[in-house]
Amino acid sequence: MSAARPLTVLRTVAALAALPLLLTACGYGSDAEDDPTRAEVAADAKKLSASEVKIGYFPNLTHATALVGVQEGLLQKELGGTTIKASTFNAGPSEIEALNAGSIDIGWIGPSPSVNGYTKSAGKNLRIISGSASGGVKLVVNPATVKTLDDLKGKKIATPQLGNTQDVALLHWIAEQGWRVDAQSGKGDVSVVRTENKITPDAYRSGSVDGAWVPEPTASKLVADGAKVLLDESEIWPDKKFVITNIIVSQTFLKEHPDVVEAVLRGSVKTNAWINANPDEAKASANKALEKLSGKALPAEVLDPAWESITFLDDPLASTLDAQAAHAVSAGLLEKPDLKGIYDLEPLNKVLEAEGRPAVDDAGLGVR
Repeated sequence: MSAARPLTVLRTVAALAALPLLLTACGYGSDAEDDPTRAEVAADAKKLSASEVKIGYFPNLTHATALVGVQEGLLQKELGGTTIKASTFNAGPSEIEALNAGSIDIGWIGPSPSVNGYTKSAGKNLRIISGSASGGVKLVVNPATVKTLDDLKGKKIATPQLGNTQDVALLHWIAEQGWRVDAQSGKGDVSVVRTENKITPDAYRSGSVDGAWVPEPTASKLVADGAKVLLDESEIWPDKKFVITNIIVSQTFLKEHPDVVEAVLRGSVKTNAWINANPDEAKASANKALEKLSGKALPAEVLDPAWESITFLDDPLASTLDAQAAHAVSAGLLEKPDLKGIYDLEPLNKVLEAEGRPAVDDAGLGVR
């Protein structure tokens, strides 16, 4: 097995295993907050088939397509008189529950909760309709105690949560080295310490952990505290790409309001194009949106390297999701799921065709 395939395993393994844990750790919808950013709608703007579309996303850089799209009015422009109601979430299960409850119609979310939500509903609640971002996950360590990957043996490495995507990625990487760790306790040749991202920097500064396998901007926050990047996860994926954020939609909303879904996708595609054409301006826009949502902007020493490690794209990288699920099954963390139908990329490919761009592939997991 190549180094890329194990990592592919990791992401879904972690993600898929994490659902029961996340469900008990976080009440569905409990952390939703209204986004104060509002785009102005012209009084004479034509409404689509719905007067409003409710969207959800995280106040994270990996969700910058939504942050920037709302901040700059690029999503609203495509919706005309159909207004956006935006809510932010801090956990994937909360956003999935909001989608199931009809509190949101469309959401930017990670691959793991997408798969978990789809399988838990027996394929009846959502579709993945686009990609949004790739990358943004790193292994960072204390350079005084860890100088090479081999030095990780005997060290304490943090991950965000038992069974989450990064946790399983680390566990699988450890297994690939021939080392042993008990997945539940985290004890073994490497001590895997489950720590919330917001607490990890304090744990690192206190010496409680020697490093962490974490997403951005936590990784760059640790680097600002003196850590060094030992491994960028993108380096061990085919073409250095793996899905970190995609766009989902309620199947009911997709059926009843396909014109609204298409308009949101046009806005997303144009937002990603603007982000890639204007990276500095887009980075500042995303940080401004984060400041509105959290009350605090990211400092340059954190923002700049975090932003550089994320690729914004429309391709959902469906083959990586499929591989992740297969690897989760082989690891014994998931019963074989039926993911056929999790994607409906027809609306996105219609938008891409209108932009003169090639279609993207669903890896055989499209609607029947």
